[in-house]
Amino acid sequence: MEPKQNKPIKQGIPASIFLFFIIGASVMGFVFGVGFKEAGGFSNLNSARQNTQLPADLEYGSVEKVYDSLKKSYDGELSEDKLLEGMKQGLAEATGDPYTVYLSGQEAKEFDESLNGEFQGIGAEIAVKDKQLQVVSPLPDTPAEKAGLRAGDAILEINGTDTQNMTVEEAVSRIRGKSGSKVKLAILRGSEPEEVMITRGNISIKDATGEILDGKVGYIELRTFGDDSGREVKEIAQEFERKNVKKVVLDLRNNSGGLLDQAVDVASVWLDGDVVVKEKSKGKSEQVLRATRDGVLRNTELVILINQGSASASEIVAGALRDNGVARLVGEKSYGKGSVQSLQELDDGGVLKVTVARWFTPKGTNITKNGIKPDQQVELTDNDFDKNKDPQLDTALKALK
Repeated sequence: MEPKQNKPIKQGIPASIFLFFIIGASVMGFVFGVGFKEAGGFSNLNSARQNTQLPADLEYGSVEKVYDSLKKSYDGELSEDKLLEGMKQGLAEATGDPYTVYLSGQEAKEFDESLNGEFQGIGAEIAVKDKQLQVVSPLPDTPAEKAGLRAGDAILEINGTDTQNMTVEEAVSRIRGKSGSKVKLAILRGSEPEEVMITRGNISIKDATGEILDGKVGYIELRTFGDDSGREVKEIAQEFERKNVKKVVLDLRNNSGGLLDQAVDVASVWLDGDVVVKEKSKGKSEQVLRATRDGVLRNTELVILINQGSASASEIVAGALRDNGVARLVGEKSYGKGSVQSLQELDDGGVLKVTVARWFTPKGTNITKNGIKPDQQVELTDNDFDKNKDPQLDTALKALK
């Protein structure tokens, strides 16, 4: 049986287009990068961490003056809630780190739903790269895919609003909406912008799917690292083991990341107590996360597919399995997201997603900006896309013969 062939995704857009990204990552369509909840991740990432050069409390006198002037002079309606939200967002933005963001209560709710694989919207993963919002991947059988969105499409406008300097979180909040409602995107593909009208729907996806191809090759497609990723991959792996599968393709293309503990769980399917990832942060000793010792498929031959949409948690898994000598990488260079974010719940119902560390592969490589280069470079051309060909998967299957 042949794998379900989604139309191949042509990565990249012209150099004249400026792009950018997000674990928990960004909220790329849903999540996007490497994040962890309070119960997960490295054991002491949330212990006391201070920038000692800063005062214990900020002086808000000048902020009060701005508020007083707005209240007195602004010709329009002001909302106390929105003003407070803006102050919190401004503090996060002042770090200069695109992955440190304040999420309002509603944004935090949507973020959590994305980790559970259920939400209302168009079903596209998005990110910011080089200051331009872009489509990372349209998810299979979703309104985004049916409307013809492709990976690499630059999103210029959302319902007529310019996306320049727009955060991923804001873009997600604008694109998402009730099932049956519509959203209009202005996109740039190639040299000419075009408008796409998309009807939102109910989006519910499994993190992982698997099947056995002709030649007894197991194929696992992992779309994100949500709450159930490790369990779903392990269940597929156990089914492969029962059927004596000895060769596996793990498809991480366009998987933009998610939860750190799930990355460790997925890598553990092929490892036996080995190092998965190392974490370093200012003023702290190196922390190490290791795989469990029940690797169901640790004796299988493994090829991992990656591309420019493979980021954060995907890069952790790809880097760990290659550094430990159990996987060969095929495809295109990965995104390059080497930081970790913690999701810290606040009293107002919002969440602060804050960068707390940098992560390194078992051999000590931080892939920020550089990404991970595959062992075998295989691109998808426009012609491949048009003819529904997948030379990357074909190459992986040939390597396993």
